[in-house]
Amino acid sequence: MGNAVRTERIPGEWALPVAAAVNGVGTGMYVPFTLVFFHYVTGLSFTVVGLVLTVTGLVGIAALPLAGTAVDRYGAKRVQLALYGVRAVGFALYPFAHSLAAFAVVALVTAAADRAFPAVQSSLIGEVARGAGRDRLQAATRALQNAGNGAGALLATLVIAFAGTTGYTYAAWGNALSFALASPLLLPLRPVRGRDESAGVTARGAGYRLVLADRPFLVVTGANFLNALSYSALSVLFPLFIVEWLHGPAVLTGAAFTINTVLCAVAGVFVSGRVRRAGARRTRAAALGAGLFAVAFLAQIVLGTLRPDSGPLLGGALIAVVVVYTLGELIHSPAAEVLAVSAAPAAVRGRYLAAYQMSWSLAKAVAPSLFTALLAVDGRVPWAVLVLTSAVAAALLLRVERHLPADAVRPVAETVVRTAGAETAERTGTAENVRR
Repeated sequence: MGNAVRTERIPGEWALPVAAAVNGVGTGMYVPFTLVFFHYVTGLSFTVVGLVLTVTGLVGIAALPLAGTAVDRYGAKRVQLALYGVRAVGFALYPFAHSLAAFAVVALVTAAADRAFPAVQSSLIGEVARGAGRDRLQAATRALQNAGNGAGALLATLVIAFAGTTGYTYAAWGNALSFALASPLLLPLRPVRGRDESAGVTARGAGYRLVLADRPFLVVTGANFLNALSYSALSVLFPLFIVEWLHGPAVLTGAAFTINTVLCAVAGVFVSGRVRRAGARRTRAAALGAGLFAVAFLAQIVLGTLRPDSGPLLGGALIAVVVVYTLGELIHSPAAEVLAVSAAPAAVRGRYLAAYQMSWSLAKAVAPSLFTALLAVDGRVPWAVLVLTSAVAAALLLRVERHLPADAVRPVAETVVRTAGAETAERTGTAENVRR
């Protein structure tokens, strides 16, 4: 055994953020114009494309439990490499899926891989990092993924501008190429085993019964569902609110997305680092992020009541709202994600994070119909509901704090011991004694 080195550095830690950036470029090439993208790539009508994507997206959620089981059995790295392969093949085949049946099959397989991917990536962060290193890796991965999304959207816009509708086919192949390129970037990552990795919980025979019996983790998952509705607000509710209720120019929607994307890419690591160095507990950081969501949504209610006629005044107010909202996202996201990763027993982490990811998937499925129904009543009603859900989420996170594992709430220092086989993480600090 070699010398022990007190450090939070993660062997090959650059691999996951860089892979996320490459993956983000491909994803950004189709997400901003999903319906138009698939319409031109497959030649099917908008109605058919929309229906197929909705159905396959919902059915694809069923892949989450299977992915969680696969992670616990084979390891997150292997499963993520497999998902990259499935997504690469899927997007490479889209331009050839001109019939309804062919499109439905490719869309279903790709949707299943897409739904499972975030849970598997979170599991991988749990495997290769410990303590505050998880927070740093999560923040860096998210920041570079956002940067990749922005770059991909810009690249697709340029391709389509020069190649016309054929550019959508090039974008599909470009996305497939991004997945193929991102996959080998993960190879340098190595799992880090802690002293208590296998203590107390084993995957054999546990299944999802263990997850369902873990009430504190279910509370964390429920709080995330409420906060996930807030994340959907920017893409679903914000554009409708601007155009239908405030009667503002549609260009403000694009400005809001741009500001959010740029801030997430540029300031994500910085904000997360400041929160981490301040010694904030993950539960309280996530609750603070939810509180900032509530402030931004309250401002929307005020704006929806005043409904200013001045274009510059409206634009300035909306920009201020987006900045507050994005700050909440930058504080909430790393803390909430790593809280879930660290609260999950290592032996069944895949199953736990698959269940946690279900909260994101359900929120994305519910948000469009929920927001449009509430907006039809009054433009301020959906924001009032989001203020309530954000406040309840923050309260749940604060209340469950004392029932979560100590090192999930507040990271401890780590000693990384280099051995001939793998890296071994040993605790060198003590966390506050928090009862589960």
